[in-house]
Amino acid sequence: MLRTLFYLLIVRPLVLIVLGINVRGKKHLPLSGPAIVVANHNSHLDTVALMSLFPLRLIHKIHPVAAADHFLRNPVVSWFAIHIASIIPIERRMRDKGNDVFIPIIEALDRNEIVIIFPEGTRGEPEVMARMKNGIGHLLSERPDVPVIPVFFYGLGKCLPKGEMLLVPFFVDAYIGESLYWKGGRQLFMNNLEQTMCELQAQAVALHKMHDED
Repeated sequence: MLRTLFYLLIVRPLVLIVLGINVRGKKHLPLSGPAIVVANHNSHLDTVALMSLFPLRLIHKIHPVAAADHFLRNPVVSWFAIHIASIIPIERRMRDKGNDVFIPIIEALDRNEIVIIFPEGTRGEPEVMARMKNGIGHLLSERPDVPVIPVFFYGLGKCLPKGEMLLVPFFVDAYIGESLYWKGGRQLFMNNLEQTMCELQAQAVALHKMHDED
């Protein structure tokens, strides 16, 4: 209940009034799980902006994947991360133990939840795609029938970039691509995902360049 109220009373007004996100391809968003939504990561606002695209009735089914060492570092942040943001905390130091690090995500998918992953791992430069980590490829090798929905945000990195605390209003666009599926190889899937994200990025850049020239 608290989570729904947070998104209804705080996140939705922020997104609608301050950011005013223009969404392209919204029909591709999953309305049920299991599903994985991946997006570029440039801003503190990425998670709430992405979750605001979903109907409120689905908020309790959506879980961002986040680093436990960052979001569980103190009791206040930890309470908010678990009870309001409803993150799936991942112990990054467990990577050397194989797929153990992905067990909480797999369990969420098995409960028919929608999982949000930022495959770049950390926030980068505004609207610039960094190299994606192949953890999502490991996940899909375990659950090959789960669809992956790519999302590219343009503008969020300028609203609240890494290292800044002051929100600056800026036009924001969300480009949502068609679902991608596992086709038998991790590298093959990662190549497909990277190509799709680059195509969504190119659409965003081309549109904004056209607007700047008008």
